[in-house]
Amino acid sequence: MRTLPKEFIIGVGIVLAVLLIIVPVPHWMMDFLVMINIGFALMILLNALYAKEAMEMSAFPMLLLITTIFSLVLNLSATRLILGTGFAGNVIQVFGEVVVQGNLVLGFIIFAVIVIVNFLVITKGSERVAEVSARFTLDAMPGKQMAVDADLNAGAITDEEAKERRKKITDEASFHGAMDGAAKFVKNNAIAAILITLINLIGGTVMGSLGLHGGEPLEIGDAFQVFSLMTIGDGLVGQIPALLIAVATGILVTKTTSENGITSQLGGQLFSQSIVLYIAGGAVAFLGLFGGLPWYFFVPFGLLLVFFGTRVQHRKAIAAVATEIGGATEGVEAELEEIRRPENVNTLLGVDPITLFIGYGLIPLVETSQGGDLMDRAVMIRRQIALELGTVVPMIRVRDNIRLPPSEYRIHIKGVEVAGGDIMFDHYMAMNPGYIEEEIDGIETVEPYLGLPALWINESQRERAEALGYTVVDPPAIIATHLTEVIKAHLHELMSRQDVQNLVGNIREANSVLVEELVPKLMNYGEIQKVLSNLLREGVTIRDLVTILETLADYAQITRDSDMLTEYVRQALKRSISRKYFAGEMNSVITVDPNLEQQIMQSVTQTEQGSYLALDPAITQQIFDKLSAEVNKLTSMGRQPIILTSPIVRAYFKRLVEPIAPDLVVLSYNELEANAEIQSVGMVAL
Repeated sequence: MRTLPKEFIIGVGIVLAVLLIIVPVPHWMMDFLVMINIGFALMILLNALYAKEAMEMSAFPMLLLITTIFSLVLNLSATRLILGTGFAGNVIQVFGEVVVQGNLVLGFIIFAVIVIVNFLVITKGSERVAEVSARFTLDAMPGKQMAVDADLNAGAITDEEAKERRKKITDEASFHGAMDGAAKFVKNNAIAAILITLINLIGGTVMGSLGLHGGEPLEIGDAFQVFSLMTIGDGLVGQIPALLIAVATGILVTKTTSENGITSQLGGQLFSQSIVLYIAGGAVAFLGLFGGLPWYFFVPFGLLLVFFGTRVQHRKAIAAVATEIGGATEGVEAELEEIRRPENVNTLLGVDPITLFIGYGLIPLVETSQGGDLMDRAVMIRRQIALELGTVVPMIRVRDNIRLPPSEYRIHIKGVEVAGGDIMFDHYMAMNPGYIEEEIDGIETVEPYLGLPALWINESQRERAEALGYTVVDPPAIIATHLTEVIKAHLHELMSRQDVQNLVGNIREANSVLVEELVPKLMNYGEIQKVLSNLLREGVTIRDLVTILETLADYAQITRDSDMLTEYVRQALKRSISRKYFAGEMNSVITVDPNLEQQIMQSVTQTEQGSYLALDPAITQQIFDKLSAEVNKLTSMGRQPIILTSPIVRAYFKRLVEPIAPDLVVLSYNELEANAEIQSVGMVAL
């Protein structure tokens, strides 16, 4: 037998509830519906009480709407019965009789107190807490999402975990926003109940005295007696569920996430300080003994609080001793074991390979909900460098730092600051390529990476600046470009033995013979790492790892010097090196005088740790002066300075000039393709 879907049952229930507004309800059905209303209100309250976090009742706003509709329908149906027959069922009559107890004035006072407590205390408080919770949840949403993006970028979580956490953040914001609106239903339901009660009382008395209730006309006093009893009963059966639901609303919006139940939370926090229990117990006992209050209540209760205080202090003493001697209970031992675990200390020793710290004013550049795409650019940086240089860049961790000025950012490599800059968040940077005559107004600044003069301009000036020929970039592009160049400059430092093992592992399946011949028979991963780092230091791509390993396998039997092996690899990669620096047109280069090359080679000193240059400082200074003059000649022509040397001298000459010109390209003749067209426009000679 097929069962009806839950959606069908809920839909029919809502429709029937609305029909009750029109169709009269018999007395027995009114008793049944009142029972359902009170029972559901109790279930909602208990679910809210024992839920460990608010999101366990994510459907609560919809429940509030449904229960509010149901309560109003019952009020309207009860009003029809009260005014039409003077009797609204046994449940309502019993509620009225229990409260009134033969005294209408007392009954009205008790009913009024219940209404005031529900409306002014519970309902108003729940509404205010829901409003504040919604505001703070929405304000905290960007920071939470940025934390998820940072963890994802750092590799701490997977894509699926990031999706789940983002969904939870969105659901929490939607829930608290809906609770803010649903709390208004609770408030307005309480107001409607008060007004309906007044209508029942006044209207019932008038209809009873005129005989319009389906019976004989009654005296004013008798009519008031009959209808006030029913009115109070109806008000109570409406106010009690409303009170329970209002309390449930307050509990749910004030609930914090915890693995423990509410009993453990309240007990652990209320009875956690022995000094508090001592003072409270002593004060209560003192009032019982000397304050003229019933001592048989106050004194025992005060002594009970003092007893609880001694128990709390005793447990803390046991825990302290257990901590010192190694634990006396299973719970303490487990906690101590957790503290002793080396992972708890080792996690503090790690250093992030690449970290981008930003001031709080630049957080919108990272926050995707505000249009920021810096996290996406960080992912693209890793992809770009992998395609360009053939190595995997470590995860880029982006963090906000309140110690930084709001508009500044800092780039750290292995925990040490290496670069930074200042960004105007709502402006664009305009740079003059050098041939623009008409200037635009802006705030003078310096481009962070190249140190070139630039201007900060606003959105309205962007189109005009681009039309004049300025290079205009937005803040995320500035940071991304700076970060890319810094990573490239330090990529040789970031490559580890583990990275080398991963790279070799990627080609092992298709080149198993090569890998088995080279590693570990001829070279280990550390020696391969030195060669690859040397290549990356000078911007040589290592994507053709097979050729690199083939060359190392050929020459590792001849020499173990990583610098010499690097030169052999560079010569094997001459196609990619030559095409990187030499296009199809004629290219200008600077050569090195053969006599100077011979003098450099004669100054090379060999040691067990490697080789180094021992040139006379005066000669070194002459080389620097001559090199600067030749380089300036090429840069003034708008061309990239490239130095050509003999293969045996290239590594030593590069090492010589690196301190004064780290970006200077030094190539050997063996690194040029046969069809490369070059022209010497200068020579470095003494």
